[in-house]
Amino acid sequence: MSIFERYLTLWVAICIVVGISAGHFLPDAFQALGSLEYAQVNLPMAALIWLMIIPMLVRIDFMSLGRVGAYWRGIGVTLFINWAIKPFSMALLGWLFVGWLFRPLLPETQIDSYIAGLIILAAAPCTAMVFVWSNLTKGEPHFTLSQVALNDAIMIIAFAPIVGLLLGLSAITVPWDTLLLSVGLYIVVPVVAAQLLRRWLLANGGTDRMSRALSVLQPLSIAALLLTLVMLFGFQGEQIIAQPLVILLLAVPILIQVYFNSGLAYLLNRVSGEQHCVAGPSALIGASNFFELAVAAAISLFGFSSGAALATVVGVLVEVPVMLSVVWVVNRSRGWYERGAAVRSASQARAAE
Repeated sequence: MSIFERYLTLWVAICIVVGISAGHFLPDAFQALGSLEYAQVNLPMAALIWLMIIPMLVRIDFMSLGRVGAYWRGIGVTLFINWAIKPFSMALLGWLFVGWLFRPLLPETQIDSYIAGLIILAAAPCTAMVFVWSNLTKGEPHFTLSQVALNDAIMIIAFAPIVGLLLGLSAITVPWDTLLLSVGLYIVVPVVAAQLLRRWLLANGGTDRMSRALSVLQPLSIAALLLTLVMLFGFQGEQIIAQPLVILLLAVPILIQVYFNSGLAYLLNRVSGEQHCVAGPSALIGASNFFELAVAAAISLFGFSSGAALATVVGVLVEVPVMLSVVWVVNRSRGWYERGAAVRSASQARAAE
């Protein structure tokens, strides 16, 4: 992990302090930034989010989709968790904790917005950071690449309908025109741009050229994320000062869904007989989030100062320490995992072939 990735939680904490301070002392500057919009899209934010997302998507080779059949058990488990369990379980957890248990402790006008942010966060499966988590568990790199490519392809089609459905079930008004615009701006455009850039780099210098380009782009991507967070907390500062427990309370359903989904994916892979090198990244992909997309979508749909935007930022805050704890569990439990009868049988069958 790079120093940016390893200490992402620290950088986010610093951004909270800087953003809240800047928002308090420079309110006019933040209002000016917030007013730079076209068709409900904040232009500075759009530029920052493209800078965040495109370098991550350059790593994805959509030609790897041809390999998905080789890991059909792990692929099936991860798709089931990402698209059939995770968004719906988060909607349930959001309603249970934010809409009921924690309701007296939260600002009443933001309850629905907080739930919406949690739903948006869970509906966006992780992309680039998964390669870090997979590497830390000695995961099968071809599985990780093919699974991430498949998730990105599905996200183009499924993100808007799932978010719209769950927001509707939660009695939250769905601005469909803005939601579809967000999908186009923050999924379709970055995917196309990233793949064009990837092909150009490979055609003009091969993998070495692409590696050098990524070494430059990746820090810019993290810097864009941190600057985005400063802007968000600049707009959210007064609300956070008035309700300092908000971040802690919003973290509760996020933490529960991470451990629930990663544990369920890990167990389902063991029951199906999948190898540990596939089960590890499968569990991590099933649990983590594409928080850059979630932040962008929440801002587009509900605005900088919304509870939805804040809820997605809490996902960024807890991402690294929580996922590292999942990596630790996956690595420490490898012996137990490989003692499973289904895993042994599948291993023996592969050896016989």
